[in-house]
Amino acid sequence: MNRASRNRLTEKLIPQFAGETLFDRIARAVCRAGCLPRKELYEAWEVARRVRRRFRGGRVVDLACGHGLTAYILLLLDSSSTEALAVDRCLPASAAKLAEVLEDAWPRLRGRVRFMETELDSVALCSDDLVVSVHACGGLSDLVLERAVSAGARLSLLPCCHDLDGADLGGLQGWLDGPLAVDVTRVARLRRQGYRIYTQQIPDDITPKNRLLLAEPDSVL
Repeated sequence: MNRASRNRLTEKLIPQFAGETLFDRIARAVCRAGCLPRKELYEAWEVARRVRRRFRGGRVVDLACGHGLTAYILLLLDSSSTEALAVDRCLPASAAKLAEVLEDAWPRLRGRVRFMETELDSVALCSDDLVVSVHACGGLSDLVLERAVSAGARLSLLPCCHDLDGADLGGLQGWLDGPLAVDVTRVARLRRQGYRIYTQQIPDDITPKNRLLLAEPDSVL
């Protein structure tokens, strides 16, 4: 199966996920919803499981959330997070369908994920939050970083669609390609702001934009 496909997962693909692992169960629910591109399932899963290996607990705040799948998976992987807020400037109409199917499959999730359609800079954050964003495009990634740092919150970011016009490349463009220079400069900025950094990658057969940045304030360690 091509994990990078943008084709929607539908009920006819349920037999491809016949196991009883948590991932297979989530995948079958996504297939029943019939609204999510295959790529987004794998991205959300690979990001969420790496996040939970490092960060536990706290309110999950999924910024530029799309369908909100990452928020749901993070709650499934760690029940000590009691709630999640899924925020986007424009929520897809099918987000409600996916939420319904997931909450039918896991009734304990009902009422624990709240969707909000608003600008990302209007959301109140606190230091106990776990701020996540999967493929916030261009400058949205920098906005997510700024919001997390202003609250002193933990952060997980999978950047994409780097907009190099006006971006801070840290003077590294002579050594590194533009998008990598932007991400390295983001890491340097977070370190100056008192954050401890963990850099990882999700599999590149899902997306070539696979650099995962995890960060937390040094004071929590």
